[in-house]
Amino acid sequence: MQFFGDIAFTTLALMVFAALCAGFIDAIAGGGGLIQLPAMLIGLPNSPTVQVLGTNKLSSIFGTSVAAHLYRRNIKPDFRITVAMAFPAFLGSMLGAQLASHIPTQALRPLVFILLVGVAIFTWFKPDLGAIESLRHSARKSRIIASVAGAGLGFYDGIFGPGTGTFFILALVALVGFDFLTASSIAKVTNVATNVGAILIFGLHGVVLWKVGFVMGAANILGAIMGAKTAIAGGATLVRKVFLFVTIVLIFKVGIDTISHW
Repeated sequence: MQFFGDIAFTTLALMVFAALCAGFIDAIAGGGGLIQLPAMLIGLPNSPTVQVLGTNKLSSIFGTSVAAHLYRRNIKPDFRITVAMAFPAFLGSMLGAQLASHIPTQALRPLVFILLVGVAIFTWFKPDLGAIESLRHSARKSRIIASVAGAGLGFYDGIFGPGTGTFFILALVALVGFDFLTASSIAKVTNVATNVGAILIFGLHGVVLWKVGFVMGAANILGAIMGAKTAIAGGATLVRKVFLFVTIVLIFKVGIDTISHW
């Protein structure tokens, strides 16, 4: 049975389930793209990679937006820090998306792999990291750090993307001093900004499968609701554990991809 043109119903169903799982994981500690993007690359083998990236952003923004709303309603992170990180991330994502079809993303994999290994080691050997909020800088300096991190990671999200939410959380915890739960809350809002920026560019270039993105987005919302509520109930300790788990899985995924492209 065909659905949405040449996409079989069973294929779409599997991608929708992947979107549900991605929404759940992403709402807690980032890294939902680890599940959703590979599922879409497998399910849409005849689509250009840039089209899959654009559709992935469309699907992701639904769950990320809902998770961001739930976090802000319960956590209420610093508004100025959030804006300081989200706006540069939005601009960086637009630039990254603009270059996504021109720069071979496989060249980024070794660097991402090394960064993820560093993230895992750093977090593992600092068990108290992010357990409680301990801001390290003045409000102004914290906003500058958030802005620089937002711009750089926003660019990365637009051009490639795997692990962006995880990197956002680590930057806020390790560089600014937020606890994991608050960092995840700010990261969700920032991720919405990067998704919007990327979708604007991908949409203008006509490389988004809108129907597929909307259907997967509905499942992503459901997963995000469950994930955000689980994180809020579990607190910073749970988010840290899921963060470490997602980082380790990302290491294996990016490592395998890097080796397979040599």
